[in-house]
Amino acid sequence: MTGSGFAKTLRSAQGGDEDAFRVLFRAVQPGLLRYLDVVAGELADDVAADTWVSVVHSLRRFAGDESGFSAWVFTIARARLRDEQRRLYRRPRPVDPAQLLVDSSTGPDPADQAVETAGTVAAIALIATLPPEQAEVVLLRHVVGFDVAQTAQILGKRPGAARVASHRGLARLRTALGGDAELPAGTAVTNPRFRAIGGVT
Repeated sequence: MTGSGFAKTLRSAQGGDEDAFRVLFRAVQPGLLRYLDVVAGELADDVAADTWVSVVHSLRRFAGDESGFSAWVFTIARARLRDEQRRLYRRPRPVDPAQLLVDSSTGPDPADQAVETAGTVAAIALIATLPPEQAEVVLLRHVVGFDVAQTAQILGKRPGAARVASHRGLARLRTALGGDAELPAGTAVTNPRFRAIGGVT
């Protein structure tokens, strides 16, 4: 969807056009469900439904581009998940202290290897074996296709913390895939195929 096309669709949806809202829904829902399947488990469908109810109620107040809209929906989804976890007396895992890392795009991309080696479904399952914090970041960065700033915003973290979690998660994936070399610190490569998988273009 072009920038002007998204803006027109958003305005129509905010004005109550159901067909326009369906276009927005279809652009985000596949990636949202993949994310929630990993981080929410059996709660995924309920959380997704609650998320879109919240989106409908707040849509008129949203202002931004297509990427911003996706990030906004994911932020709502994470809040609804936390609400549901609190309702069920679950506690989120503590966040490790973060340190800033220098970005580097050298070396192989373990996320890309996961898709090539195991296929989409198995790659998502492999990412799901990561510690929750790392799985969330890898999903948002390398499956859905958000940049570091958007990922940090969705998770309520500093960009440096998102980079650290991404680095650690990708390093674990590399080990799980049989890699024998260390992944360079701060590697953050967004693969176009992962963007397509996530439904965000």
